[in-house]
Amino acid sequence: MKNIQKIEFHAGSREELLPNYTNDFPYIASRVELDKHIKRSVPWHWHRAIEIFYIESGIIECYTPGGKILFPAGSGCMVNSNVLHMTKALSRTEKNIPLVHLFDISLLAGKCGSRIEQRYVTPIVMSSQIEMIPLFPENPAHEKILNFIMKAFHIPNNKLGYEIKLQAALLEIWFMLFEQSIPILDKNSETNKNSDKIKQMMIYVHEHYSEKISISQLAAAAYLSERECFRVFHDCLHTTPIEYIKSYRLQSACQMLVEGQESITTISQSCGLGSSSYFGKIFRKYAHCTPSEYRQKWQDCNM
Repeated sequence: MKNIQKIEFHAGSREELLPNYTNDFPYIASRVELDKHIKRSVPWHWHRAIEIFYIESGIIECYTPGGKILFPAGSGCMVNSNVLHMTKALSRTEKNIPLVHLFDISLLAGKCGSRIEQRYVTPIVMSSQIEMIPLFPENPAHEKILNFIMKAFHIPNNKLGYEIKLQAALLEIWFMLFEQSIPILDKNSETNKNSDKIKQMMIYVHEHYSEKISISQLAAAAYLSERECFRVFHDCLHTTPIEYIKSYRLQSACQMLVEGQESITTISQSCGLGSSSYFGKIFRKYAHCTPSEYRQKWQDCNM
């Protein structure tokens, strides 16, 4: 299991880049050290892979366009394929550590179009009603699933039969999740109808954040009116397009401060944040310290 201290993205997107994720066995197990991430959070992102996590310690808050859920230690969740989500570390008294299974649906269903895919996988991954399936140990059915999730992390990966045993464990977990999802699939929901639109606009921001971005340009990227642009950001990300642009620019500035030695002025201009004095003002409000202090703090942590 690999320790993860930061998230990486495909160029010009918020689709997560999954290192060591191979076509012949598309699976990764991660121990996410959330307190070592910038701002102790994982920003809005998505991935085609199914995510199943278990909270080893601490408390995290997980956001999707449909709302937010609090996950204390011992709880867990399935995050559906291509669902926008973000997480924040909340505990200040212990480490906030989710253990994460990430895997492609082909690991469950085998050949594309198989009966397993059609009957048990597609109904969930194509459902706009299911963003997440939260699991809490107070519920006996959930507790059983959580125990299987934890056991799957402990299958020895250096012994013969690891891949077969892991696949069998994930199939068992998936069928239990499928049973839990049946009542949800019977309901109607409007939650994810704007998912593609918000992703198109997020991608536009990620490709043009160093430039001046108008709301009309942003809306046009998703073939929306400006009014619809504001509505989709509000409904999906619970913020405004202007605030999202500023937040993304500041997140990019944080990354540059930690990973490079460029001057504050260069970083400010590269991230579309104008003069170094304006950058310093809004950065202090965002990170509660100056850009130089932020750089020193996080570069010292990584030494």
